[in-house]
Amino acid sequence: MASQGAIPSTTPNPALVSALRRLLRPLIRLLISHQITFPWLSSFIKSIYVEVAVSDFKIDGKLPNHSRVTLLTGVHRKDVRRFREELSENSTVVPRSVHIGSQLVAKWCGDLDYVNDSGHPRALPRLKRKDGGPSFEGLVASVSKDFRARAVLDEWLRLGIVELVDKDCVQLRTEAFVPREGFEEKVYYLGKNLESHMEACVNNIENDTSPMMERSVYYDQLSQEDIRELEELARHGAMETLHKVNRLALKLRKKTERKDIAKTGIMNYGFYFYHKFPVRRADADQDGDKGSSDNAQRTEA
Repeated sequence: MASQGAIPSTTPNPALVSALRRLLRPLIRLLISHQITFPWLSSFIKSIYVEVAVSDFKIDGKLPNHSRVTLLTGVHRKDVRRFREELSENSTVVPRSVHIGSQLVAKWCGDLDYVNDSGHPRALPRLKRKDGGPSFEGLVASVSKDFRARAVLDEWLRLGIVELVDKDCVQLRTEAFVPREGFEEKVYYLGKNLESHMEACVNNIENDTSPMMERSVYYDQLSQEDIRELEELARHGAMETLHKVNRLALKLRKKTERKDIAKTGIMNYGFYFYHKFPVRRADADQDGDKGSSDNAQRTEA
């Protein structure tokens, strides 16, 4: 990690500025499309500067005072005081469907009682079975007693996560909890997954001794047919790996549940596949792709 007492230079590294511009562009596009203006974002970013300086730049385990936070961030001392008072009031908003949904999908995809011979989630009878076999109602009850199975089913039908088969069986439509509908659910995972990806990337920049897994493959000069073929391969391989990680995680958590919660940690594994086709050569030039002629491949830590 960078020195905890380091004062940032007034001239940022040009390579870091270039990377920052690229990673912020999709976010700014999302913000503009949802009428979130620069003045609001500017104040919001100030508060995050203060939050990170307080939580991540302690000295000998002690929280920095207002003056040190101002020194680290450039945020005025009166704003530092106000933001620090507000920090304790902030919390992550987790949609109700997300609260239980990821646990249900994980168990449905990873528990041997709920998968078929091919290892994929089986269609489940909606109501509990007399013989005690797996059912959607039983799945919900096994994860939480606070949610009625009917309420979960109605919400999941709305979000496009499941569908009814023959009116009495519930089929999972997606083998990871990524709702097809539901803005709040989608933006929750936008924050959660990109935060984990960014944390891994930042760790690998600032910590040379303990790199985290962060890999990608990049090629240009591909046709739409080429990309569809590659996407299918990537999707299939990634989902197979996701299932394996999920099954092992369930097994390990059951085995250790959990004698000392203070010693437990979290992990987040994901994947992505992105593609685009420039509309005009001029558009590609503006994106910094001018003169690109060689196929490029990237696999890096």
